[in-house]
Amino acid sequence: MTRDDPQFIAVGKAENERQIAVRHDAGRVPGIFWLSGFKSDMSGTKVLALADWARERDLASTRFDYCGHGLSGRDFEDCCVSDWLEDTLAVFDRYCTGATVLVGSSMGGWLAMLLALARRQTGLIKGMVLIAPAADFTEELMWKQRFTDEIRETILLDGRWAQPSAYSGDPYVITRKLIEDGRNHLILGKSLELGCPVTILQGALDPDVPWQHAMRLAEALPHDDVTFSLVPDGDHRLSRPQDLDLMLRAVEALV
Repeated sequence: MTRDDPQFIAVGKAENERQIAVRHDAGRVPGIFWLSGFKSDMSGTKVLALADWARERDLASTRFDYCGHGLSGRDFEDCCVSDWLEDTLAVFDRYCTGATVLVGSSMGGWLAMLLALARRQTGLIKGMVLIAPAADFTEELMWKQRFTDEIRETILLDGRWAQPSAYSGDPYVITRKLIEDGRNHLILGKSLELGCPVTILQGALDPDVPWQHAMRLAEALPHDDVTFSLVPDGDHRLSRPQDLDLMLRAVEALV
């Protein structure tokens, strides 16, 4: 097994048990814990740049694929936010035993928030860098904003709708289960306290997560040290060399 070969851990019980792919580099703390976006995996541009950066500094780093994503088990259509949060907590608890900086992209920003709230009492989370954080996206961005009455009716009646993807050739399926389960994890509109500094990086030209939506997350953290950086010509991915440099500088400031 090489350093880049994934490890697999079992998450869930009985018929819900699945194999989750993890890549972990041991090293100094604070370590880095990466959370990918919706339909993304741990081989993306940002996470690889971050993993290389951590290796160069001998920092511990951990990244993984949610169930239904990348190398991990189960079909995407069978998964929901509760499953992805369970994956996140399981990987964090197993590999992040020292001080850790969370870095979450898009949906990963939402899951990073849920992780930080669930594990706040451990004192392990040193800070967070959230890139175009899509908190509550199933409800606020999909159900309320993007979906037409016809799409909502299709989801309610058929239990699924195939949404065209702007990032790959194949459409991906949005299920009624995903929408309804997402409502169990909504965080916007509340006053939250994480007990650690938070940096939000957001593209002003992001068509998927409008900057106003990311600002709502900042407003939900009145008790924490929050830095909001708006990239005037940035899109959703924020994967250009200058965007990667911005991300790494934000992580370095917390490390």
